Amino acid sequence: QVHLVESGGGLVQPGGSLRLSCAASGSIFSIYTMGWYRQAPGKQRELAAHIYTGGRTTYADSVKGRFTISRDNAKNTVYLQMSSLKEEDTVVYYCFADIAEGSGSSIRAYWGQGTQVTVSS
Repeated sequence: QVHLVESGGGLVQPGGSLRLSCAASGSIFSIYTMGWYRQAPGKQRELAAHIYTGGRTTYADSVKGRFTISRDNAKNTVYLQMSSLKEEDTVVYYCFADIAEGSGSSIRAYWGQGTQVTVSS
């Protein structure tokens, strides 16, 4: 079993910053791509940022220049540093990771439970 546990969400004023964390635990052989998606009520989940095993990153245009994704492979953890937050960033953020549980196992996508970020004055 693999679990992804997120933390760091909450309430912040416009222009403020938050850092989200997501730690993977359990039966993990190797972790590949990690990232964050976000979802507003009634809308589809959309990509915020990816980080690949070599450290290359991609960002949605809506967060580029404001959000920074990073990972600590020793801790099986991915982070999302969010700055210059706007009210439209008020959504639920989900982390994900592509994980192999064994040396011969296929790679599966695992998701966190979601963490609410609210940007409001």
